[in-house]
Amino acid sequence: MAYFLCLILLQILVLLSESKANKIPAVIVFGDSSVDSGNNNFIPTMARSNFEPYGRDFPGRQPTGRFSNGRLPSDIISEGVGLKPIVPAYLDPNNKISDIVYGVCFASAGSGYDNATANVLGVIPLWKQVEYFKEYQNKLKAFVGDDKANEIISEALYLVSMGTNDFLENYYLLPEQKSKYSVGQFGDFIIGLAENFIKDLNVLGARKISLAGVPPMGCLPLERANNDKEENACVEEYNNVAQNFNQKLKLLVAKLNGEVAGLEVVYSDAYDIFLDMITKPSKYGFKEAMVGCCGTGKFEMSFLCNSLNPYTCDDADKFVFWDAFHPSQKASQIISYHLLNTTLAKFL
Repeated sequence: MAYFLCLILLQILVLLSESKANKIPAVIVFGDSSVDSGNNNFIPTMARSNFEPYGRDFPGRQPTGRFSNGRLPSDIISEGVGLKPIVPAYLDPNNKISDIVYGVCFASAGSGYDNATANVLGVIPLWKQVEYFKEYQNKLKAFVGDDKANEIISEALYLVSMGTNDFLENYYLLPEQKSKYSVGQFGDFIIGLAENFIKDLNVLGARKISLAGVPPMGCLPLERANNDKEENACVEEYNNVAQNFNQKLKLLVAKLNGEVAGLEVVYSDAYDIFLDMITKPSKYGFKEAMVGCCGTGKFEMSFLCNSLNPYTCDDADKFVFWDAFHPSQKASQIISYHLLNTTLAKFL
């Protein structure tokens, strides 16, 4: 059953690629580790994954700095819209401008909408990701000319995926945030930052933007392992926070589409299908959804998920999660195909 499901999803991807290839000239990515192609490899931070066993199922079987055993949703979506099967990291010095004309990633693992979130692990804050985008635009214009560059920038699909770290690495860890905001107020604060960011992107030429919601944060293996109230259960408080935040994102999308002429923003909902994979793993061909493949699957991520750990699984396709925080490549494929066939379909 799982084999036929994957076969059908692959057929959908091929059909989308063949029939829609010319409508989207580039995929441009902002966010956190859910979509970071490896920018953190080139900054001084502990938030890295450019070592084995990360990347063991990536083309070439090499770690790239992606927090996955293989490709990320941004890579899969790029291929799904008829572009390259990987989105290069902007900071990779091996990439020439010709390598990033049709796709580029500015995301940084550990980042978020709030600058304070990026400061926790010393990663690239969102304002800096925007500055890199401006720099990219200048390089693009020098390479293909102003008219072609403006066309690429205005017709590109922009993928924005972040927010989880704002809650789990910022609000719930930094005492000054809790003393300043209730969790609902903090969510409103983050929504305000997201609104400003989308408007800034629009001023810089972005017209087609996918704004991803946050996942069921309470069901991440790391959060399950730290659940003092009910051992190995999802932390319902975090899931409720995620759902409330996602509802606010939906309202923001409606507001932006109503207020900003020429802007098309979609809310990309990965929460429901992700939760369905976690609660009904066999439906999708998985055997394990409570822990990750790497190590014990409860705590390991980044440098704790390494080639010295003897407990890493043999087949990551049987796991919803790759490490204690990030989905496996197979889970990312299922989520990406779902988005290509639903919210992102309007751009294809």
